[in-house]
Amino acid sequence: MSLPPLVEPAAELTVDEIRRYSRHLIIPDVGVTGQKRLKNARVLCVGAGGLGSPALMYLAAAGVGTLGIIDFDTVDESNLQRQIIHGVSDVGRSKAESAAASIREINPLVNVEIHNTALDRDNVREIFAQYDLIVDGTDNFATRYMVNDAAVLLGKPYVWGSIYRFDGQASVFWAEHGPCYRCLYPEPPPPGMVPSCAEGGVLGVLCASIGSIQVNEAIKLLAGIGEPLVGRLMVYDALEMSYRKIKVRKDPNCVLCGENATLTDLLEDYEDFCGAVSVEAQEAVVDATITAAELKEWQDVGKDIFLVDVREPAEYEIVRIPGATLIPKGEILSGEALSKLPQDRQIVLHCKSGVRSAEALAALKAAGFRDAVHVQGGVLSWIKQIDPSLPAY
Repeated sequence: MSLPPLVEPAAELTVDEIRRYSRHLIIPDVGVTGQKRLKNARVLCVGAGGLGSPALMYLAAAGVGTLGIIDFDTVDESNLQRQIIHGVSDVGRSKAESAAASIREINPLVNVEIHNTALDRDNVREIFAQYDLIVDGTDNFATRYMVNDAAVLLGKPYVWGSIYRFDGQASVFWAEHGPCYRCLYPEPPPPGMVPSCAEGGVLGVLCASIGSIQVNEAIKLLAGIGEPLVGRLMVYDALEMSYRKIKVRKDPNCVLCGENATLTDLLEDYEDFCGAVSVEAQEAVVDATITAAELKEWQDVGKDIFLVDVREPAEYEIVRIPGATLIPKGEILSGEALSKLPQDRQIVLHCKSGVRSAEALAALKAAGFRDAVHVQGGVLSWIKQIDPSLPAY
């Protein structure tokens, strides 16, 4: 499916630009007008890592007028095997700053805008609104869902890519013309089911293979040429050296872009939605986790516990475990709620699924509440194991 150009052409190309982009200009489908569109385009790359490295370098070389980079991480030696926009001298340096320096060396005619911060619920809309197109180079499910949701809510197209070991995927998600990421993956995989690249590894050159596909799709969208991967998923197997395309249809029941969408704003907590927890939380729950059945047993025998619900007030109104006191996770992490917690009773934390309570548990243990525990599976486990009559949400 061909689509109209995403941006209007710039007024003109300079003599230097004509020299630099001459190999583009002589391609009939691109030509002077197409290059002017690239010059006038504003593209944001989320992440300056494995996928962001080749994407940023080729977007810059292609003459995209303004490139935004958002990344709060620093360059590590283990990055250099695949994140080719960085070098040995950049180790310890901000990835966004390092990438910007490389871009200026590749093409000084490109304007670079640096967002040296973590992308989150509070800033994603403001940052995305400044750009015509988003290139998603993230490596975790929480950020992928947030990128998708923000793009759909703002009406922005984005080019997505994913890599693992020898396998890569790429697609274009634009709810106005086709499916969104949630149409393909309505729910994130259970925690631990899909290892990260840090856990399972990735062939360095695979980043270039998928990153270059992303840039190819970005150029097609910006210039209005060819058939972008809207409604199609490109799957690449580097070991077999095979490409295949899978048709992805718009889900009429998608909670975000479907006919009767129920998700009309960004989620409060994407980490919770994806079941991701920090290293501190993973360490805190060791030998400090009980089941819903154990909690019920403690309540039945009258054990002196202080049960804390760390969800938000709106969730507490929907369903709650009997006897729980509402103290949102944010108040615990900030330290504001510590004075409300008894020192002479065992504290038991719970949330919806066990993710937020694990994070809160880590904060309590750091504050000296050594015997605090949390409920594995939270409210959902309580409903499943103890009281199925309660509403799951």
